[in-house]
Amino acid sequence: MSSSKIVVTGASGVLGTAVHKAFEKALRYEVVGLKNKSPASHLVQLDLTDKEATKQKLEEIKPTWVIHCAAERRPDVAEKDQVGTQLLNVGVPGYLAELAKAINFTLVYISTDYVFDGRSPPPGGYTPESPTNPLQIYGQTKRDGENAVLEARQQGARTVVLRVPVLYGPAPNNADSAVNILVDVVRDQSKESNMDDYAIRYPTNVLDIASFLVRLTGLADLSVDALPPILHYSANESFTKYQMCKIFTDILGLNGTNHMKPVSTPPTGAGATSRPYNCHLSTAETEKLLPLECTGFRTWWEEYLRDGGK
Repeated sequence: MSSSKIVVTGASGVLGTAVHKAFEKALRYEVVGLKNKSPASHLVQLDLTDKEATKQKLEEIKPTWVIHCAAERRPDVAEKDQVGTQLLNVGVPGYLAELAKAINFTLVYISTDYVFDGRSPPPGGYTPESPTNPLQIYGQTKRDGENAVLEARQQGARTVVLRVPVLYGPAPNNADSAVNILVDVVRDQSKESNMDDYAIRYPTNVLDIASFLVRLTGLADLSVDALPPILHYSANESFTKYQMCKIFTDILGLNGTNHMKPVSTPPTGAGATSRPYNCHLSTAETEKLLPLECTGFRTWWEEYLRDGGK
């Protein structure tokens, strides 16, 4: 394992940072983190939409695994910049999957629960084989990215799709996570706001996903070809955003959530971006490989905020 090289794309993001640090901490890997516009000096700058530059860099590194975290993850932004989102969420993973075969590495493509419409999840959650039906551009492009990666797998590339739900964890800025940002909303009691109390979410800690990826790549008896084409990783605790806000209010010892109005209906109006109601992911197939080892939501936040986290 000492010769294994790991490349992490999007290594300046919330998930990418956690994944990059987890592999460095594991010590048995040489880890290269890629960035686009981040000022972080310990990361390598690379525009993944530049095919020739990407090919040259990966041929130079000769990675064993590429963990592809880079994406346009914001549904509202995806709606406004559909061309750019298509390039980043479909074109880039498709080309990385081609390079996986040409350069001989295994690609892990991080996808999303938003590939499902969330209208009627099966008992136990959507399985990797459940039909996809994304409701918005973000979900559509991530689904199309999956298809590009899976098609390359059929042509002999070693690829795995890992779907995850909404994420939280250590973040330089709370705005970098749809969950972390709620802490700021809770704290600013002078500002009234509407808060989603409709969609059921399964917030999952990026540190847990990072640990899972390290354990996955480190399986001594792992035959990559025997890995399922699609895996799901998700915590099992469910909350609406409003329910998460109530937890943060309690942890922080604030005076209630009167400045927030719970909204128990889906978003409507010209500027609204459709979001699924309940995209619960079944992790049964994943747990056949490895235990999930998910952190309790409230437990993690109590410790993080107590220790000075934002």
